[in-house]
Amino acid sequence: MATGDQADFISRIKAVLPGGWFRGATPVLDAVLAGIGAALSGVYSLAAYARLQTRIATATEGFLDLISFDYFGQSLPRKVQEPDTSFRARIIAALFPEKATRRGLIRALESLTGRTPVVFEPRRPADTGGYGIGGVGYGVGGGYGALNLPYQAFVTAFRPAGQGIPYVSGYGSTVGGYTTPSRLTYASLSQVQGSVTDKDIFAAVDAVMPAGTLAWTQIQS
Repeated sequence: MATGDQADFISRIKAVLPGGWFRGATPVLDAVLAGIGAALSGVYSLAAYARLQTRIATATEGFLDLISFDYFGQSLPRKVQEPDTSFRARIIAALFPEKATRRGLIRALESLTGRTPVVFEPRRPADTGGYGIGGVGYGVGGGYGALNLPYQAFVTAFRPAGQGIPYVSGYGSTVGGYTTPSRLTYASLSQVQGSVTDKDIFAAVDAVMPAGTLAWTQIQS
């Protein structure tokens, strides 16, 4: 069927039947065709849904998770309560990453953590400063350049801003309220569902750096 509409199905089937077979009102025939149309409508809807799941651009729900598993195994799971649109964008970005470039390194960390890293290359004038360029000068802090540090970079990556753990807070703050004491307890990053670990960040940096180069990486919150 071109559509899932039963009335349209009945009218098109009756149009191709021999004209002398049925005349006037045909309630029994219409009921039979309506039953067939209901069954085929469900089949058509299922086929249309299945077709959408065969492409990353249109896949949804658990089928998108299966696509991620097929390509990346356990290395790219869906985050907690992550919608299909953002999960799909991360899958596509991981399939076609830009590598061996400064921009590729920045994009990889942005995709992983949602925060832009700071990249400093000692042999890049735009980072170290110079006449009319760069971010250093009188009264402006920056980093010194060094010609004896080729193929190296200093990367400051940032952990993603998480949602925290219910009823757990830090020094100098409270998670209670009026007449409600805070619930103090020890916690670790492993208790935050869907969090990005430092190991994940180091792996992302290593995955995009070209061979023979060094990225001195520190991770901050």
